[in-house]
Amino acid sequence: MKTFKKPLSPEDEKYYLAKYKEGDIEARNLLIEHNLRLVAHVAKKYQAPEQDPDDLISIGIIGLIKAVMTFDSEKNNRLATYAARCIENELLMMLRSRKKLTREVSMYEKIGIDQEGRELRLMDVLESEPFDVLENLETQKNVQFLRECIGDVLNERELRVICERYGLCGRQERTQREIAASLGISRSYVSRLEKRALEKLRAEFEARFGENDA
Repeated sequence: MKTFKKPLSPEDEKYYLAKYKEGDIEARNLLIEHNLRLVAHVAKKYQAPEQDPDDLISIGIIGLIKAVMTFDSEKNNRLATYAARCIENELLMMLRSRKKLTREVSMYEKIGIDQEGRELRLMDVLESEPFDVLENLETQKNVQFLRECIGDVLNERELRVICERYGLCGRQERTQREIAASLGISRSYVSRLEKRALEKLRAEFEARFGENDA
């Protein structure tokens, strides 16, 4: 079970916020460390069987870091109140991005039935390239986009992280911890790579399809 440092007293919090405002990076780190308990508390609200608790904590920490770096004591009473909102916003953005990506580009999504009555998945379409079937599928636009664009939008490491996180491109779905171990990097770095890749894909989807629909 993880143990977290106790929250700072209002006086200590005010002191370290002032020190960080003067450029003291160690003061910033202390503010983050003493608010990790808050990250765990907020992340707990979003726990579900399909969610890795460590992933939620990693994303929540990003929100906490943003909160500490942007907190304005003249506009807000307590850092914890402001940070809780930032943490929750970060988690919600991640969950929405993940849901959207899964809905639009999941390689295992059932997209129809072939002439013999068998279920078709995006993976089946990509592997066999049955263009006569593709012409009759509503998801043809997404499938074609995925094939043409995903390798160009993401760099090699981002592509590997996304494929392994979501079970795309014939890879088995894995946790951030497993991917980090295989790549020899930290789990928090995997989390940043995943977030950046999702943002790139979302932007490319909106740009590509927005142009087509205009």
